[in-house]
Amino acid sequence: MAAKLDSVHARAALFDLYGDHLRSRGGQASVAALVRLMKPLEIAAPAVRTAVSRMVRQGWLRPIRLPQGAGYGVTPKCVRRLDEAALRIYRAGALTWHGRWHVIVLEPVRERPRRERLRADLTFLGYASLSETTWIGPRSSIELDNLLEAEEVRADRFDAALEGDPRELVSRAWDLTAIGEAYEHWHADAVTLISTLPEGAPADQVFATRSRLVHGWRNFLFRDPGLPPELLPAGWPGEKARAYFEQEAARLLPAAAAFVDRELN
Repeated sequence: MAAKLDSVHARAALFDLYGDHLRSRGGQASVAALVRLMKPLEIAAPAVRTAVSRMVRQGWLRPIRLPQGAGYGVTPKCVRRLDEAALRIYRAGALTWHGRWHVIVLEPVRERPRRERLRADLTFLGYASLSETTWIGPRSSIELDNLLEAEEVRADRFDAALEGDPRELVSRAWDLTAIGEAYEHWHADAVTLISTLPEGAPADQVFATRSRLVHGWRNFLFRDPGLPPELLPAGWPGEKARAYFEQEAARLLPAAAAFVDRELN
């Protein structure tokens, strides 16, 4: 089931903030601005600072000095992740499929923490496991090289055409029923969330509502690889959900962006 839209953790909220707003504004902000921007989401200053410190340790952010004081900017690793996410969240580029699959065959990884990190990251990048070491995706990811290098894992990679019905392969690799149900739950929650936003609401409230909307949608990056329409069931609920997301995210953006600009100064 999709995550409830009224709850956002600090680290996820910061990723959304950098990807949704700060990436296009130089990818940096002062600590004070980050705290102010997280306040409408009811995330307290200590939680913001803890999440930022964790993101620095993980290589997503780097400390910088700004005219407003100490701050944090995105690293190249973070830029790649944000761009990959934007491509799928907003269809910022053409997600085409040419009838071929990107296949990854990993060398065995003995350490459990590394295996779990690989599994989580490959799933985020749109791959699904056919076995412990073999993964497939509808397209290659711009992040894959850096992921394998960071984890020091060797992998053979193939661009392959399937001999058989690709829909049967999809049904083995992804639980489309569960993903479709998650889209339906998300859409119902999103309609409820938007309906509670009063006409003429202040910019900070619009920012919070839109942030929750984006956060809930972003969670599908961990479940839905962006399969081509010809491999999806008729009446796929993801399309109705996407249409609603794109409509409301665009409608709320001007007021949300104005709030961000105000708090960054």
